Amino acid sequence: MLSLIVAIGKNHEIGRKNQLLCHLPEDLKHFKQLTLSHPVLMGENTYLSLPKRPLPGRRNIVLTLDKGKTYEGCEMAYSIEEALRLCPPEEETFVMGGASVYRQLLPLCDRLYITRMLAEFPDADVFFPPIGPEWELVSEEPHPADERHCCAYVFQVYTKKSDR
Repeated sequence: MLSLIVAIGKNHEIGRKNQLLCHLPEDLKHFKQLTLSHPVLMGENTYLSLPKRPLPGRRNIVLTLDKGKTYEGCEMAYSIEEALRLCPPEEETFVMGGASVYRQLLPLCDRLYITRMLAEFPDADVFFPPIGPEWELVSEEPHPADERHCCAYVFQVYTKKSDR
């Protein structure tokens, strides 16, 4: 099963200069809880932006168009098709960015784990595609801004609507 995980600002912002838009410790903890022991699939820029590489306790699949690139501790994929072949269908694999990977794989995902940051980030340079009507919001967990979190945020889970 293919799932997607992302933190999005009010205007679909997801990044700035290959970095996260802000530091939300509970979102990072949530990300780790969801993805630990699961494969994670990411583009090369996302991989290079990680503070710890590869992500520990997860099978790291890195997608790049440069067939000469390899990263220690990672499985490399040089096309979307090759990346998908590396994702076991019986196990939840998390697509974790970047924007191009999200755009290409969103239609193939079964579930979306979205952290909605209730803030705008005018200097963002990377955006998430719109979430279409084929997705149904199945859970929400709101969190207020506090001394550790610069903005309020909501953990959301969407599933693809069935064709009933």
